[in-house]
Amino acid sequence: MQAPTLTAAAAARVAFIAAKQGKSAAMFRLGVEGGGCSGFQYRFGLADAPAPDDIAVVTDGVTLLVDETALPFVTGASIDYVEALGGSSFQVKNPVATAGCGCGSSFAV
Repeated sequence: MQAPTLTAAAAARVAFIAAKQGKSAAMFRLGVEGGGCSGFQYRFGLADAPAPDDIAVVTDGVTLLVDETALPFVTGASIDYVEALGGSSFQVKNPVATAGCGCGSSFAV
């Protein structure tokens, strides 16, 4: 399975947020949980350290962490940070997803 990746824009935003919060390292966790209108939803957050079952991918000094349970749901995904008139957000381009909701926060496989 191919681990997900961060775009340069997403890595830069994570680094900015981590620095603002005084984190010594920029680690961004991508998780998947049941819920949302399509069945699964993404969970994002900063992490202090990797867990034993994490897959880690580094982009521009920022570490993306995904645990082995979530990996099949986000294999080959790309996380981007997008700024638009309607707001800014992290967006997941997920080739494993077969459907998604209108707001882009939940998906189905």
